[in-house]
Amino acid sequence: MKARASLSTHRPGSGQVRIVGGTWKRTPIGVADVAGLRPTPDRVRETLFNWLVFLRPDLGALRGLDLFAGTGALGFELASRGGRNVVMVERDARLVANLTALKQRLDARQVEIFAGDALEVARRLAAGAFDIIFLDPPFDGGLLLPALECVRPLLARDGLIYAESREAIDRAQAGNLGLEIVRAGKAGRVWFYLLRRDGS
Repeated sequence: MKARASLSTHRPGSGQVRIVGGTWKRTPIGVADVAGLRPTPDRVRETLFNWLVFLRPDLGALRGLDLFAGTGALGFELASRGGRNVVMVERDARLVANLTALKQRLDARQVEIFAGDALEVARRLAAGAFDIIFLDPPFDGGLLLPALECVRPLLARDGLIYAESREAIDRAQAGNLGLEIVRAGKAGRVWFYLLRRDGS
């Protein structure tokens, strides 16, 4: 996302983020003190959704997958803005409980929550099932590139992947995965991207 380099990233245990737009605008989302949890900052999500509105103005038709859901900030943001349905996947039991509680509080019927390993769950999902896939895995797990490879078949026609990374992804790396970079930006030490299938 094309954000200013001075933007700080969110740290575990730092309280809360909020939903930026849509039906649940300004709704706070608690940030549990869980190792590796690093929710996408509010202003970065705002930039991401500005990109999405430009590229896919039909937000209400989008089917989303938030694969390393964490706080659910990305998935609930899409649902708040009218996303047709959102699948969230999270393995940490405490975070799954928090996601479930927020879904119930918001009466977010378009949101489905799955507990389990992100890549294992992704391999069981239907090909072409999603218009936007959010990938924000723990930085220390080396999961981003395997996740990109895993979710590529899940993209619908004209589908997009949002990815966050501590290291820059260059066009050659993306190309090796059959993807191309559509938008890129940096916030603090975090790089973030929108990608799509190469040639789509």
